[in-house]
Amino acid sequence: MVSKKYRKSPIVEAICEFRFEEDSPWDMAIPGLVYEKVRNSFPIRRQAAQVAIGFSGSQEGIVPQFGTVPIMQFLRTDEKALIQVGAHLLSVSVLKPYPSWQRFMPLIRKGFEAYCDVADPKRIRRIGLRYINHIEIPSQNIKLEDYFEFRPYVGSGLPQDFGTFVVGIQIPYEENRDTLSLQLTSLPIPGLQTDKAIIVLSLDYFLLKPGEVALEEAFKWIETAHLHIGDVFEACITENLRALFKGVKK
Repeated sequence: MVSKKYRKSPIVEAICEFRFEEDSPWDMAIPGLVYEKVRNSFPIRRQAAQVAIGFSGSQEGIVPQFGTVPIMQFLRTDEKALIQVGAHLLSVSVLKPYPSWQRFMPLIRKGFEAYCDVADPKRIRRIGLRYINHIEIPSQNIKLEDYFEFRPYVGSGLPQDFGTFVVGIQIPYEENRDTLSLQLTSLPIPGLQTDKAIIVLSLDYFLLKPGEVALEEAFKWIETAHLHIGDVFEACITENLRALFKGVKK
């Protein structure tokens, strides 16, 4: 992802998300003003909703509450890149085929600078950089150790032939300021006969301590996040997967 380039990249989506402190000014005109600044690159405008989860106390204990938050989406004409703006929220995404970090980073900068020019946020509460990889292996009967250094461990006393799985860990970085959430999940294909296994490898690096990164340090943080994600991705896979991805020689 970072340390190597692949002709058949498994990345299906990369997202950089900023959440700003709510003491910054906000009104419903802000998304439209952001759109005016990015419309040459992102001319398609759509309204959408983001699922929000909250919790409240009651006699029965802590009760989760679900709702939706309105957001505006600004898409490139090919719909392979988009900016999303909501209340104290900005995200920039690219979809498959992943264009490279050198092309993704300027899109993040464009969205961030447009939002900051219009909304004038005071502080960053959270930053996240996430990569989602869909890995297709041309066989259903595979040994995970042949392809992954990060995988579920099944003791010798347990059946070795198992179905779907989810395994995840969180790794602290930068003196516990940041965390990388690493997850490996198999995708079931119900009712479908196929000769391949599909596995999702998700790497979500985010700021754990709110307010620890100033606005002017955001892109230094993002570069650091990208380097850590790339190192962990390479450490998760074996040479068999690198051969499937068809690495590009430097």
